[in-house]
Amino acid sequence: MALYEHVFLARQDVTAQQVEALTEQIKTKVASLGGAVTKVEPWGLKSLAFRVKKNRKAHFTLLNIAAPSEAVVELERTLSINEDVIRFLTIRVDEHEAGPSAMLRKREDSDRDERSPRSFRGDRPDRGDRPDRGDRPPRRPRDEITAGAS
Repeated sequence: MALYEHVFLARQDVTAQQVEALTEQIKTKVASLGGAVTKVEPWGLKSLAFRVKKNRKAHFTLLNIAAPSEAVVELERTLSINEDVIRFLTIRVDEHEAGPSAMLRKREDSDRDERSPRSFRGDRPDRGDRPDRGDRPPRRPRDEITAGAS
């Protein structure tokens, strides 16, 4: 069987439970057609770069699928009919990625950055690699600069 990564975007006004129910429908559809969904990653509600069918946000979900191509064609046909799904993309891959996807790793990294002791407090690390700027002439007051321009 071929391996696929499938991402679908559900409308912003559906609930997380409805997205989970849609994911379960997809899993049963793929299983009935002789395939299997090996991993499900709900990425949550995210902002879109541009409006898609009057939606500014969407629920993103990644599925790793091992199925024959006929199952994927039928899955895409079913999703194109569903009014809660605004976009989907299926890509054939040589092997599925082990562990969390890049989107979940990105979320974990940003969570770790927020918990770090130096986060957004203004204390910066030592910049020992930069040379001393030396003596500089004093800055002129802003009033002198604007008065000379007129």
